[in-house]
Amino acid sequence: MRTSYVPLLVFLVIIRVLGLAHGAATLSMNFYQKSCPEAEAIIKKVTWAHVSSNPQLPAKFLRLQAHDCFVRGCDASVLLDSPPNAQEKDKAEKDAPPNKHLAGYDVIELAKAQLEKTCPGVVSCADIVALASRDSVSFQFHRSLWEVPTGRRDGTVSLQQEALAQLPDPSSNFTTLQKNFADKGININDLVVLSGAHTLGVGHCFLFKNRLYNFTGKGDTDPSIDPTYAELLKKKCLNQRDFKTTIDMDESPLTFDNNYYKILKQNKGMFTGDATLLTNPEASKIVDKMLDSKTFFTEFAQSMQRFGAIGVLTGDEGQIRKKCNVVNA
Repeated sequence: MRTSYVPLLVFLVIIRVLGLAHGAATLSMNFYQKSCPEAEAIIKKVTWAHVSSNPQLPAKFLRLQAHDCFVRGCDASVLLDSPPNAQEKDKAEKDAPPNKHLAGYDVIELAKAQLEKTCPGVVSCADIVALASRDSVSFQFHRSLWEVPTGRRDGTVSLQQEALAQLPDPSSNFTTLQKNFADKGININDLVVLSGAHTLGVGHCFLFKNRLYNFTGKGDTDPSIDPTYAELLKKKCLNQRDFKTTIDMDESPLTFDNNYYKILKQNKGMFTGDATLLTNPEASKIVDKMLDSKTFFTEFAQSMQRFGAIGVLTGDEGQIRKKCNVVNA
């Protein structure tokens, strides 16, 4: 998978916000300097080796991190497998429909295996996810685009029902999206800036087919979408029940840049969740600011640091998994 929309219930919001503040304070740069000094270099080496042969990985890792952090915070719970013969209510996050197309698990496990040989029981899967996301996007620039404070620990609970309830929907309007992010302590600026990740990868036809064929339930097309772009999408997404066909998010789906905002201003945002950024005056002004490439890269780096600190487990919370797909026995 190259990616789809990376694209929350109000549930103990106060506790989550306090947890975010606490977690952000306890993460630190070079957390593994003494306990596993080679940790970040190992993760970077494994990640870059795979990105060099698979340029679709940056989109995959960004989406993997996003879907992890939105549910239970950045605790690698999305990596956990469902228990054998699990009933529907007991299945893990990765089995939820919005997570069916996630990928990159194999690279995470390879990095984890090497770390376990070098310094067993030290580096968390949650930190691997955060670092691999940064390193994969940074590969094309041969330098790190943002800092990643570390010290996260791994969660032990993963439920697909929580993923269904908390992951933002690509058909959401602005009010819903703003609430989704606000419930995680993320503001409008971060919402707009992080949406810029959609400059990478592709979207699945089934996630935006209603905009093309049945926007108001009357067989119509979303009037906010550029007519020429809508016709282009219709030619590629002929079958409304097509769950496999994907379309590039922009003209350079393998290059991390600010082209997403240029396309958005042309009313060529693929999802309702993209187009809706222009319906809010504050968000629309931020979109205009992101048309400057330097501003976008600066803002994206800051937003990713904040996003990567959502609800983290630190200290003696959670555990350090020996394998990222299963809880320690």
